This record gives sequence, C-alpha cells and structure tokens, in this order.
Amino acid sequence: MKNNYDLVAIGEIAIDAFIRLKDASVHCDVNKENCEICMAFGAKIPYESVTEVPAVANAGNASVSASRLGLKSAIAANLGADRNGEICLESFKKDRVSTDLVTIQKDKKTNYHYVLWFENERTILQKHSDFNYRLHSNLGNLKWIYLTSLGEKSLPYHSEITEYLKNNPGVKLAFQPGIFQIKMGYEKLQDIYKRADIFFCNIEEAKTILNIENHDEIKNLLVKMRELGPKIVVLTDGTSGSYSYDGTELLFMPIYPDPKPPYERTGAGDAFSSTVVSALCLGKNLKEALAWGPINAMSVVQEIGAQNGLLTREKLEEYLKNAPESYRAKKISV
Repeated sequence: MKNNYDLVAIGEIAIDAFIRLKDASVHCDVNKENCEICMAFGAKIPYESVTEVPAVANAGNASVSASRLGLKSAIAANLGADRNGEICLESFKKDRVSTDLVTIQKDKKTNYHYVLWFENERTILQKHSDFNYRLHSNLGNLKWIYLTSLGEKSLPYHSEITEYLKNNPGVKLAFQPGIFQIKMGYEKLQDIYKRADIFFCNIEEAKTILNIENHDEIKNLLVKMRELGPKIVVLTDGTSGSYSYDGTELLFMPIYPDPKPPYERTGAGDAFSSTVVSALCLGKNLKEALAWGPINAMSVVQEIGAQNGLLTREKLEEYLKNAPESYRAKKISV
C-alpha cells in the first residue's frame, strides 16, 4: 500500500550539540563581514552549558516544519544503527513525521554536529558519515520533494532523484542546496536546477554558484540564478530580508519584527525556506507564502536549535494577523 505525502524531505539527519561559550571574542573586517571567532590557543576554555537537539539538519528541519503546519510529511534519509539514530527516530515520531523512508545503515554512525554558540551566533563543526545513498523504492504518492543538504559522495543519488522526477512530472521540487551540493557546481547538478519549481539559497551562496567574486546587484543575481533553470528563485539576505523572482515579478520580503533580540540563530534559513514551500503546498500564492516564511524564522531564533520554535499553522496565522501594515511582499523593478 502506497503512502500519501504532501512533502518528502530528502537530505541528512543529525544531532546538534550546542556548546555555549563564555570566553571568546569575535573579530570582523572594516565592513563587519568575514567575522572570525577567536579563543586562546592551547588553553582550557570554559563553557556555560551543552544542549543536544536531535533530528535536525536541513531535511530534518524541513520535515518537522511541514508537519507542524499541518502537512503530511516524511523524511527520506540515513541513520546509523546506534542510540543517536534511535533518539532521532523518536523525535520525528513525536512530531508526526513519517520515518518509513529512513534507512538504517548498520556499519555507519548517525551524524553528530558540535555547535559553538557565542552570543547570538553559532559556528558549526560538522562531519557527514559516508552513507550509501539510495532512493527509496516506494516514495508513495506525493506532492513535493524538498531536496537539501547531502554528503560529498551523493552525486549518483542525485541522478536517481532526477530520474524519479522525470518519471513523475506531477511532483514539484524545492531545492535548497547544502555545502557539498554547492561545491559540486552547477554543471554536475544542472538537471536538478532545471527541474526545480523553487530554489533557495543566500546571497553569498548565489555568488559562489554563479562564480561571481565582486559585488553584484541582487536583481542581477536573481535573474542569473533563474537562468540556471528554477521556475522561482528566492535569495535570502539575513536580517535584511529576502528576494524572489519568478520570471515576471521581482519581490522583496522584509523580516517579521522580532519581539525580542534573537537568542540563537540556528535553523532560521531552514525555517524560512520550508515554510514558504509548505505554504505553496497548502495552496497559497507566492506573495502569501513569502509572508509565512519570516514568521517561522523569527520564532526559531528565539529558542535553542532549529526546531523548538517552529510554529503550528494556527499560531503562525495569528502572528500574520497581527503583523504591521508594512509586513508584505513588495514588487520592485527588474
């Protein structure tokens, strides 16, 4: 019997261990960019606390985000046959995310990340296990695939996903590339880019993908990214908001006003992107979907980790109802 899913997130799963530092400093260049966290070399560094957050990483976050917004979601990923893998499965089940598409690999370890948390920012030490990637033979009936971060040896897996999408033209694709997918370059993943119904990355990632070193106007980045194939391109710019281009309209979406200063920023981008896709899946148009995304991103940065702050649809719509008049997608000239 085939399952029916609104959204299947394909990517990695990990446990994040947040190590809150108290004795560090941050140094940036004159434009307050290219910042580095600094600690005494060879010293014993005190820390305040360690908090483990299971079932995270981009795909895990997307699947939980969709589920809390009322969609039937599933996670298609790999775990090791260890206690950390069991903890992740238990966490997904609490959030009503189907784990039927999760593969347990006996000779591998579940991904475990160390997050150095200082003030309201974080630096992530990550290592992906060398999983044997293979597309599940029974994805069921689904509306959206949300493809995101995978390991550096996952290129053949992308080919399997591309073949599945060719054979299932009614399935929509959201693509939010991770570090290794960006390093692979456009040429190796061009079929994924061309098939994407919506694409997400931040401005710096867009420059890397396009091999642009110098400053370029955001509207030019949007146009150039869309020329790679995605029907809709969405570029995020941190606390400055986000931009989208669908070939007709270029839109700017401001951030949702924070009720208080951010506590910890992990998962804000995942919350934004997955919420936009969930809204589209629920029948919202692009302008409406873009207004949903920043609300979940705002909520996530008030909590530790990428999932604690993810909202239900009822709570998100309450924030939307109380938003200021200026909180809406604005058309800007191409």
